[in-house]
Amino acid sequence: MNERKRANMRGSAPPVSIVSLAILLSTAGCGGGGGEGAPNRVEPANPTIEGPITGGGGDDCCTILGGAVDLRTQGYTPGRPFFADVIFDPAEVGYEQKEYFMSGTASSYTSARELSVDGLWNVTESAQADYRTRIVVYRPIDPKEFNGTVVMEWFNVSGGIDAGPDWLQTQTELRRSGYAYVGVSAQSVGVEGGGGAFDISLKVVDPVRYGSLSHPGDDFAYDIFSQAAQAVRRPRGMDPLGGLRVKRIIAVGQSQSAYTLVTYFNAVQPKFEIFDAFLIHSRGADARALALTNEIYPPTPTLLREDLRTPVITLQGETDLFRLGSIRVRQPDTDYLFLWEVAGSAHSDIYTTLKSPRDRGGDASTADVIEEARVRPPFIECEFPANDGPMHWVAKAAIHALDQAVRNKRAIPTAPRLGTILRSSEFILDDFGNVRGGVRTPHVEAPVAILSGEGQLGSAFCDLFGRTTLFGPEQLRELYPTRESYVSAIEASTDDAVAQGFLLEADGELIKQRATEVNIGGS
Repeated sequence: MNERKRANMRGSAPPVSIVSLAILLSTAGCGGGGGEGAPNRVEPANPTIEGPITGGGGDDCCTILGGAVDLRTQGYTPGRPFFADVIFDPAEVGYEQKEYFMSGTASSYTSARELSVDGLWNVTESAQADYRTRIVVYRPIDPKEFNGTVVMEWFNVSGGIDAGPDWLQTQTELRRSGYAYVGVSAQSVGVEGGGGAFDISLKVVDPVRYGSLSHPGDDFAYDIFSQAAQAVRRPRGMDPLGGLRVKRIIAVGQSQSAYTLVTYFNAVQPKFEIFDAFLIHSRGADARALALTNEIYPPTPTLLREDLRTPVITLQGETDLFRLGSIRVRQPDTDYLFLWEVAGSAHSDIYTTLKSPRDRGGDASTADVIEEARVRPPFIECEFPANDGPMHWVAKAAIHALDQAVRNKRAIPTAPRLGTILRSSEFILDDFGNVRGGVRTPHVEAPVAILSGEGQLGSAFCDLFGRTTLFGPEQLRELYPTRESYVSAIEASTDDAVAQGFLLEADGELIKQRATEVNIGGS
């Protein structure tokens, strides 16, 4: 078979992620055992929890960028928690959303030795500072529906606002399987502003609701995240989960938050073991600073330490390998560390910014592959249609795999790596133009488009969104002479992905259902 190569379009440094900006402007509203030399494990401090928080939404609310944008025109409901969210009432699907303020004293960390590539770091507490931040909680209305697992997301602040891209990518699975979700405003930018692409911080958006918050800086963010987990797992005083019995906590973070979770995993997880598993989604070659004040930076590249017994899935799109340099931190799978590189996916995509906010679960049309360049008009409009690939399907399977690994000691599936040519920083493509290898789904096994994590031009916003190029009618007829042949190809590739553990059965049924509804194949 004649293989083609896709040239890499990469920059000299990791770009600012705009997943958070795109999401927010579209949807705001509604283990282990430490290794040799690891510190003795203790519990994080218990913070004070206040809430549920109400109020705000008055005359001072909701305008950003010097009054140029009113967030009410972008889907935000004043008086509700401000972060990237669905635009339907969660009560319609059996969930409730509440916001709490969290306060206490957090520690920063330091290291007597230079941080090493292998991630085997031994850190100690340094300075202390008071803080007051917030968490957003989703939980089943019926306590009997809770499955015992909390997914806790480190909010992404690259766009200058709090955003939860992994919430949007996985929310249908979290709800149908009874998870609780907690989003944490761990970093200063989301609360205080400054340092992001824009200033859409909590205090700017609604100074009445959020004016009492105070963040001492990102040196203290790691301990704030630990304390949020402590408040959920071992609450003292107010319980933000309303008495639900928490058995497991999975830490998740995408893009900048993935860089941060790499540092957290190497530095802080050995101290507390407060998290049972990690989903590190779309990281680059390096990791976030351990301490900005004292200029303690991890090396590039930074690997994940291999001496902990905490399951980790590193979930990567095509964009992440060359554009962000994650090909430099490919590690062989171990009993606890797993790398899933997803064919046909990008760093961000159409599902996250446009489809998920309306996805109640059960709508088979979300499986359609579409061409759309206006990622978030008028803020993000790209030259070419953005990626509409399978990352969200695989992200849901990753959450399930981590939960089962902790809950039932079930083995996490291993995945082949994407096909790459290292000397030229290129992907190896099949005859259709899609990358070979990696996690395979119907999107690339029974394709209707070229789905790429690369090829987008323009700003650091658009070049993370990849591309979608739909096949023309003639090519589709050649591939699928009859509708039955298309349906059969979808069914076979879907069943394979489900059997391998990279696609959940409920999602597979939606994909197969949609194949019978669309007019693809034949004349």
